[in-house]
Amino acid sequence: MTQCTKRFAFVAGSLAALMYAAGYCYAADNYPNKPVRVLAGGAAGGPIDIMARVVGQKLADILGQAIVIDNRGGAGGTIATRIAAQSVPDGYTILCNSSQYAAAASLYKDPGYDPFKDFAPVINAGVSPNMMFVHPGVSANNLQELIALGRKQKLQYGSAGAGSTPHLTGERLLKLMAKLEITHIPYSSAAPAMLAVAAGQIPIGLTAMPPTVPLIKSGKIRGIAVTSPQRMPSLPDVGTVAEQGFPNYEDYTWIGFFAPTGVPKAIVTKLNADIAKVIALPEVKERLAVLGFDPVLNSVDQFTVYIREEVTKWAKVIKDSGARVD
Repeated sequence: MTQCTKRFAFVAGSLAALMYAAGYCYAADNYPNKPVRVLAGGAAGGPIDIMARVVGQKLADILGQAIVIDNRGGAGGTIATRIAAQSVPDGYTILCNSSQYAAAASLYKDPGYDPFKDFAPVINAGVSPNMMFVHPGVSANNLQELIALGRKQKLQYGSAGAGSTPHLTGERLLKLMAKLEITHIPYSSAAPAMLAVAAGQIPIGLTAMPPTVPLIKSGKIRGIAVTSPQRMPSLPDVGTVAEQGFPNYEDYTWIGFFAPTGVPKAIVTKLNADIAKVIALPEVKERLAVLGFDPVLNSVDQFTVYIREEVTKWAKVIKDSGARVD
């Protein structure tokens, strides 16, 4: 290659890079100019779906475009996550997923995505404790009575899916700490797990707290223990795990938004700021609090660091408990 040819190639490459950057800048400045799809890693009625819809309704007002919630539950949230990872990185497809995003990286031999390379964390929208509940016909009114029952007969518990934090709570609390021989039944999301308990198909359920509140208040299921350090105001009669024989125990399910890697940083930053505005709205904060969510307002960088910590934490829990995909 001659010196002249090299110079031409360098100039052409630089021009292409500038045009690419300019196009992305324009895309960011013009964003959004059509509806935005939110892939929700859980079925309708579950905590992921609830958060996606609560945020999406107000986010549509801020962005001036429709927010379309596309529920793709199952396989520990990996179905939605895989689809999102393979989508065009233009900001018009984003992911709403829970702690299972971090756990699936260790629980599945091949989750179909890399939690660090395939996504840009946008914001952690909120955290919620997990709730253990039973069918009203189960002869246990608290955690110690349930453990005593589990020593007499082999029980089953359902969760929002393999890799969800409620699943891992069950493995750690019921198997490792209480030393029960108990079988895990994974469902596609919290809603079918709750309905299975309410119908008496399985005796015990573990999900994030928000979707359980109306069913517990209506008597269709009975709350046994919540994994927060203090009792929750919306369900003050349900004791914490910590006060029922397991001091300092706490677990949470968080729900966050992600953009596929390649989405312009300006769009990721905009989504972070706009979703934070939604979460800070008094009516949204009140709605989330009633459901059992504690809103989180963190930056892109803070959420990125948190994701790395979560992947490491849940990898250890999975290894220690021997949890696996059934």
